[in-house]
Amino acid sequence: MATERSRTTAVARVLQVCLHLLVAGLLALAVARAAVGRGGDLAAVTAAATAMAAVYAAGPLVGAVRRSPRAAALWLALLGATWVGVLIATPDGVWLAFPLYFLELHLLGRRAGLAAVALTAVAAIVAYSWHQHTVSVAAAIGPALGAAVATATVLGYQALYRESEERRRLIDELTAARADLAAAHHTAGVLAERERLAREIHDTLAQSLSSIQLLLRAAQRALPERTEAAADYVEQARQAAQDNLAEARRFVRALTPPDLESDSLPVALQRLCATTTAHSGLPVRLHVSGDPVGLPVPQEVALLRIAQSALGNAVRHAEASHAEVTLSYMEGEVALDVFDDGAGFDPAAVAAAAGTAGGDGGFGLPSMRARARALGGTFTVESAPGEGTALAVLLPVAPADEQRSGEEQRAGGVRDRAVSGAEERP
Repeated sequence: MATERSRTTAVARVLQVCLHLLVAGLLALAVARAAVGRGGDLAAVTAAATAMAAVYAAGPLVGAVRRSPRAAALWLALLGATWVGVLIATPDGVWLAFPLYFLELHLLGRRAGLAAVALTAVAAIVAYSWHQHTVSVAAAIGPALGAAVATATVLGYQALYRESEERRRLIDELTAARADLAAAHHTAGVLAERERLAREIHDTLAQSLSSIQLLLRAAQRALPERTEAAADYVEQARQAAQDNLAEARRFVRALTPPDLESDSLPVALQRLCATTTAHSGLPVRLHVSGDPVGLPVPQEVALLRIAQSALGNAVRHAEASHAEVTLSYMEGEVALDVFDDGAGFDPAAVAAAAGTAGGDGGFGLPSMRARARALGGTFTVESAPGEGTALAVLLPVAPADEQRSGEEQRAGGVRDRAVSGAEERP
């Protein structure tokens, strides 16, 4: 944009220089023709040409001529008066009408400029006819044709200049809009990544830390009488911390959870149920209905994370005696249901507390709902105080070719990690 503007300025300067040279050249030519006896009295022509040259040279030097329309009109009037003197002294002064057309159209408004051009053309025709002592069509064609050419040139240039300015303005607006859009995309990406990390932390680190806390409390209660039981609790807490560290490393890199790297979703859920039972003492059973099929990695990750969050809530808040996890494979859909017979809660009250600024309504339910919606699925929760809790997630199953593509991608990732681990081993 700056380059285009500088080019426009450079073109305007070149045109100004050419106009100055044209006026100087025509005045010199008129004096030269008078000197050889072909253009009037030499002294009169020289005096008139000198006066016109002086007035013309003063115009660019006076800044008010460029800034004030009134000053420009006054300068053009003085210049026109000196030009009339040249016209009276020599018929060659008619040539100077052509550069005057450009000055009048450029410095005056459109209407005033066109009127000045018409008046100048008439003066040129009348003066030339006076010198020739006759009125002819040829004498009128030259000044009239010059006026038409100058008018078309100046008006066309002004139209192109306005179009260029409009284009520059649109480009500036487009650049600003693109910058705003890029900033909005960046902000949206930051918020999406922040939300992803919040879900992962809640469904992995927070759940595991709660399990570690329960195990360490159990170990504390077992000491000092039951040292073997306390040691077992500490070992389970250490293993949970180790698994939690692996989870943290992987979700920071947005990779597949460890349980899904080499095993299927039902196996990962079975391991989750067994681990929850071992760490918390809450009996959890898994039921699988339908024929298991390979799912895309994002769907498997979402179902596993939702199950982790739901069981974590059951352990920490529900005071349940048992829990059930059901994974159902249906035609075109896969469903996950998590039920516990705990204390239950009021979903509307929890949602209201979560939406309150500074409220501690919990992040688990919004996180589970966001995971399901992100994959085009649905999430429902049914609960009431004293009646337990049932969570249900329903996700669409991708076509078979997309499922194979997801399985190949996951298998390729396993191979790549295996090769990478082999290269790192000494």
